[in-house]
Amino acid sequence: MMTSRWMYSFEEGDGHNKALLGGKGANLCEMTQIGINVPPGFVVTTEACTAYLEDPEKKLPDGLMEQARAEMAALEKRTGKGFGDAEHPLLVSVRSGSALSMPGMMDTILNLGLNAQTLEGLIRQTGNARFAYDAYRRFIQLFGKVALGVSDELFDHEFDQIKERFGVRADLDLTAEALSEISQRFLEVVASQTGRAFPSDPYEQLELAIRAVFQSWTGRRAVDYRREFGIRPEQASGTAANICTMVFGNMGNDSATGVGFTRNPGDGENQLYGEYLVNAQGEDVVAGIRTPRPIVELEREMPDNYAELLALRERLEQHYKEVQDFEFTIERGTLYCLQTRNGKMNAAAMVRTSVEMHEEGLITRDQALARVQPAQLEQMLFPGLDPTHTAKPVATGLPASPGAASGQVVFDADRAVELGQQGLPILLLREETKPEDIHGFFAARGILTSRGGKTSHAAVVARGMGKPCVAGAEGISVNVVTRTAMVGPHSISEGDILTIDGSNGDVYLGEVPTVEPEFTDSLTTLLEWADARARLKVRANADTPDDAERALRYGATGIGLCRTERMFNAADRLPIVVDMIVAETSEERAEALERLLPIQRADFAGLFRAMAPRPVTIRLLDPPIHEFLPEERQLEEEINRLHDLRGAVRGMEILAETSRLGAEASVSSGLQELGSTRLLDAALARKELVLAKVRALHEVNPMLGHRGVRLGITFPEIYRMQVRAVLEAVVECLKDGVEIDPEIMVPQVCTVQELMLVRTQLEEVRAEVEAEHGIEVPCRFGSMIEVVRACLRAESMAEVAEFFSFGTNDLTQAVFSFSREDAENKFLPMYNERGILRDNPFEVLDIKGAGRLMSLSVEWGRSTRPDLHVGICGEHGGHPESIRFCHSIGLDYVSCSAPRVPIARLAAAQAALED
Repeated sequence: MMTSRWMYSFEEGDGHNKALLGGKGANLCEMTQIGINVPPGFVVTTEACTAYLEDPEKKLPDGLMEQARAEMAALEKRTGKGFGDAEHPLLVSVRSGSALSMPGMMDTILNLGLNAQTLEGLIRQTGNARFAYDAYRRFIQLFGKVALGVSDELFDHEFDQIKERFGVRADLDLTAEALSEISQRFLEVVASQTGRAFPSDPYEQLELAIRAVFQSWTGRRAVDYRREFGIRPEQASGTAANICTMVFGNMGNDSATGVGFTRNPGDGENQLYGEYLVNAQGEDVVAGIRTPRPIVELEREMPDNYAELLALRERLEQHYKEVQDFEFTIERGTLYCLQTRNGKMNAAAMVRTSVEMHEEGLITRDQALARVQPAQLEQMLFPGLDPTHTAKPVATGLPASPGAASGQVVFDADRAVELGQQGLPILLLREETKPEDIHGFFAARGILTSRGGKTSHAAVVARGMGKPCVAGAEGISVNVVTRTAMVGPHSISEGDILTIDGSNGDVYLGEVPTVEPEFTDSLTTLLEWADARARLKVRANADTPDDAERALRYGATGIGLCRTERMFNAADRLPIVVDMIVAETSEERAEALERLLPIQRADFAGLFRAMAPRPVTIRLLDPPIHEFLPEERQLEEEINRLHDLRGAVRGMEILAETSRLGAEASVSSGLQELGSTRLLDAALARKELVLAKVRALHEVNPMLGHRGVRLGITFPEIYRMQVRAVLEAVVECLKDGVEIDPEIMVPQVCTVQELMLVRTQLEEVRAEVEAEHGIEVPCRFGSMIEVVRACLRAESMAEVAEFFSFGTNDLTQAVFSFSREDAENKFLPMYNERGILRDNPFEVLDIKGAGRLMSLSVEWGRSTRPDLHVGICGEHGGHPESIRFCHSIGLDYVSCSAPRVPIARLAAAQAALED
């Protein structure tokens, strides 16, 4: 039986096959093959990981360790060292790496191959006992935690005790003797926790390490990360394990380790960016254990190596045509590149680098559009601190991820999740964060650490999420045990409010006001390119002139949905709406509507003027009219209070009638304050009338009941008033020389007969308005398509409707027979977790169900009316994957909330690119 090939050396591996070798492994192979100085090594494939995870007994695949021995022999030959050799020991790292970058989410083990014998060999080989014991204690702790499941806190406790006994505060001040004692204590911790001695056989260490790296694919933080970022099994299945010869940045002051970006990941500036530590290992930088120094300072400390880094930066970016995030080590003056990957940047940096890299000739315009994830643009819409605020920062750290956030302080990730699920704004405050804190990042509005730098775990993950982060705020002392922190003289307890500004690193007590962000020049340029590339137009859902003006600032090409019911809720018109609802006769209802008419006309005229000359689509009244009335219980309580008050007032009236003059004066004063029974009787009568109407309008399932077009047909005077208000607003604008493009659409239509009735009404009102004003009144007539039957009758609908607009929120509810609120609160999360449904269909358009109906509707509607204009105005109109589908079935536009317009513009361009 032929054994599968489970591994490839860096010289052999295909650098383009990230699915097999993982992103890190593929890049190590590619860098090796283009001549970059990479420590030699090999990659254990993602297929091996999948085979291991699928094995019920969790055994490594047959032949894997035999192949590993062969690869290790080749490494021994290339390095002149021996794995387990006491004279010239070969040490390796074992690092994870999936097809898609998941920084810090899986496990790594360094210095593997050390034991009592190779430790002595390392001391003889380097002549540096302190370095050797430092490497050994690091290996025991990391291997103990990752491969053997020993808690980090147990090691940290022993470490702190030794430091205290030796009177040492900084790790670098520990002597070889102290580090030797720490190593011995760590071995004892492992033995006591596992019941066996620490593994000394290097090949046993290697096997356990490969298993641990594979197993970390199913660890909580990796699973949470994939779920949060929507990484599906077909995109990344398992992790590779990268076995790489160790090089050491902690061999003295001619050694260093660091992380670099070919451009600034915070703002996109075209300069080398990063941090480094002298005499340290890479984990010290990324874990935030020590606060590193800016990479520009390396030019003064190690000028030759700095020049090499500049050359490496140029070579990586020219080769990969992308901003690179790379790790490096300098071992006794020799520079090694340990890994590279596409840099994770916030949206502002991604947009800026896309525009500038195109202008530099590094990438095409289409590539510039394709490299920015549309949803990432949300980050550029985050608020910043109000520049007029007068608050003084109490601490300052490193600006690790831009944006501002306020929230209640919590000190651990589990607590952040617990309070976040209660809807509370959370700020996660830690000494330094670890990969296992990832679930707390998802729950928090912002992250604050007292240690670490701009390339620490907290900074990298926060930037990827677009969440504000301040790192290395050394003026803050954190005590996770007591859940408190000290900031100078100020004591911070869990639940206290802090504000952070991730753009400059400032930390404030309390909540500081924020302001809306503004478009950058780069974003404006990128979105102009997107508009030129896209076929789909992007409109906005807007209900007021202010909404319309905001939508224009975001680049909307019109209003795809104006919800007229939103206009009814304003304080100056809701009482009139209630009068209309409780009216007992058509005359009373007409009188109330007559009062609403000029208000609605002014609303529509304001929208038309704000959006001129772009299209504005007005949806006639949709929700059940009982939604404008108080709830039955609230009315009953108010009526009871009025009855009690009336009894008290009547008693005072009787007293006033029978008492002496002096008493009369005080009683009269009380009556003046409370009112008379006549006034209270009028108020009671009104409340009881409204209560009776609430009971009369009660429906078992109102969302499937008396709403939308059904309301407009049973109370035609409501739609007649709204149509007249629209058409009179059109006349007003035309007479003022304002060029407009109005549309009226009807909600909840299920049959063409409904459309015909409303269309007839519209034409009657249009004729009246034209006769009154002596002017032709343009206005297109269309239908919402949100009822399944309407989809199936699209051919006949198009005989009357000049345009369709899909209301995918209601259509999705109808297709699934789900109530959105109940589904999302009761069972949808479980459906998603168990794979019954891949996505929440109210967030991601259900292409196979609702999408299939949409596709048929477009096809059948245009068979009747070839020039039928079709759009979408449900919440899916701002979702990139849904927009891609809308493009594919030939829609003309999408409409979404104003802040999502930039996202939709870019998504529309990317949909066109895929053609």
